[in-house]
Amino acid sequence: MKRPIEKISIIGAGALGATYGSLLFESDPRSVRFIAGTDRYDKLLKEGVLVNGRHYAIEVVRPEKAEPADLVIVTVKHYHLDQAIHQIRGAVGPQTVILSVMNGIDSEERIGAVYGADKVLYGLALAIDAQRKGNAVSYRNLGRIVFGEKKNTELTDRVRRVSDLFARAGIAHEMPPDMIRSLWFKFMINVGVNQVSAVLGANFGDLKNSTEAMKLMEGAMREVIAIAKALNVDLGEEDLEEWRRIHCKLNPAGKTSMLQDVEAGRPTEVEMLGGTVIAYGKRLGLPTPVNQELFDALKRIAPPAVG
Repeated sequence: MKRPIEKISIIGAGALGATYGSLLFESDPRSVRFIAGTDRYDKLLKEGVLVNGRHYAIEVVRPEKAEPADLVIVTVKHYHLDQAIHQIRGAVGPQTVILSVMNGIDSEERIGAVYGADKVLYGLALAIDAQRKGNAVSYRNLGRIVFGEKKNTELTDRVRRVSDLFARAGIAHEMPPDMIRSLWFKFMINVGVNQVSAVLGANFGDLKNSTEAMKLMEGAMREVIAIAKALNVDLGEEDLEEWRRIHCKLNPAGKTSMLQDVEAGRPTEVEMLGGTVIAYGKRLGLPTPVNQELFDALKRIAPPAVG
């Protein structure tokens, strides 16, 4: 295995970025830094981030001052991805690995179109219940990062290097054989849970205890399953059961990222969730009435996204 990953840049200091940044900082304070544009740079430089009550003065650099990193972790909102792709340019050198743990199913392709698919690993964050208010983030369940090559039948050197980094930092992770299937599994969850929670104003406990919410969530998820099957992605009813097992372990008082966005008056990722499902449905001739209903409701209650 090549030398270990020692320099990590994170773009996106929200719930995920702050959480993973804090764990990497605890492992080695010199190893990690945030890349942030003007307004965000000033705020992070002044306040740092607060994770589970502890303050972390993680280094912050402006995009034009970023230097090549061993690993760049992308944790921005979907509607900020194009901006983030531009801002990480200085951090991407000949040996840099880029890992996106964003929601959605297309960030890797979009990043790879600019920097080369050979630099990008597929990734997602699963079962983490982090919540953010201002610069303060709290979580009870860290969940795990699922990542790797498109196919992980044999672990490549760069996957092993990232795995070693996560092990050193205490970040639970796994490398499944089929990352495309894993991305669609997480997408299925987000389509159901994020959208329904935001529309109903429901936390994880409310969702679990509401027959109406469960029906809406599973209806939205089944539309994703139908689309995935049409695209030869192996999702099925057993994945709904796996989601139920995950749901039972989440903090009942926890809230999805989309509900947090609605409550804070921020734009949501509805275009990336329901909008994507509706677009695929039209292309494939598959009905998506539940996602259309949720999409329309979210358009009414949240401000539009600005890239």
